[in-house]
Amino acid sequence: MSHVQRIIVGVDGSEHSLAAVRWAAQDAALRAVPLAIVTALKDRLPSLADAINLRSDRSKVVRRHAELTLEAAAEVAREAAASRDLEISTLIELGSAADIMPKLGEQSAMLVLGSRGLGEFRGGLIGSVSNSVVTHARCPITVVKADDRSAEASALPVVVGLDGTKHSEPALAHALTEASIRGVDLVAVHALIDLDPGHSASGGLADPKLPSDADDDMALAESLAGWQEQFPDVHIRRETVRDRPVRQLVREADQAQLIVMGSRGGGGLPTMLFGSTSQAVLHTVQTPVTIVPTSR
Repeated sequence: MSHVQRIIVGVDGSEHSLAAVRWAAQDAALRAVPLAIVTALKDRLPSLADAINLRSDRSKVVRRHAELTLEAAAEVAREAAASRDLEISTLIELGSAADIMPKLGEQSAMLVLGSRGLGEFRGGLIGSVSNSVVTHARCPITVVKADDRSAEASALPVVVGLDGTKHSEPALAHALTEASIRGVDLVAVHALIDLDPGHSASGGLADPKLPSDADDDMALAESLAGWQEQFPDVHIRRETVRDRPVRQLVREADQAQLIVMGSRGGGGLPTMLFGSTSQAVLHTVQTPVTIVPTSR
């Protein structure tokens, strides 16, 4: 994470991006850090017709539209922050959002994107921009869907996916911070198996090569002990299960206000934090999802 502590949210005027602004503003206000609202403009005209339209100052019209988009987003952010003080800035960047957002991430505590949008942010969770940003950004990235549930979900816990290795520590630290500033529980989920049970040993899930449930739960408890001392205000609930990580996280998402995962995992067994699992959760759940970069 960069030493520059601010949250950056990308907008394009779509309702999905405004949902991201609401979430980002609330999180920035809770963290007491500035919020930067960014929109991207292509640095060159995409067609001959657009070039001809420059005679009517199309470039000025496009830039003015970007300014109005940022003004509207800033108003949404102020409303979302309510009575809490929030420093808000706006920025127009030239180029592709897929290139711009990761670079800005080097100067931020977090990037926030809507799941779908217009223009540069088209496609959202299933588009190239979001996938590219999640892959290349060096700071946590939160993806928010349009159906904003923040008001009704404010008492729900934060859920973090763990794989039992040091690869998951950045995600755990981030999740604990989010739970602490929100005053809610943290549910730490360790789902060891991401295999089709039909392809496992003859004993099904009771594979003798894997540790027992009791051993696995004890290992999870030990890994969380030091973190509990650092965040004494957060009640940590452990969930150790033998199930596919995607299926378990999707199940937990129904009763969570935020899912936090690492960008990848480590170790020889298929684990919670491999990129395919993170991507599958992003594509499936309605709950906001934060992907935290892990050591490579």
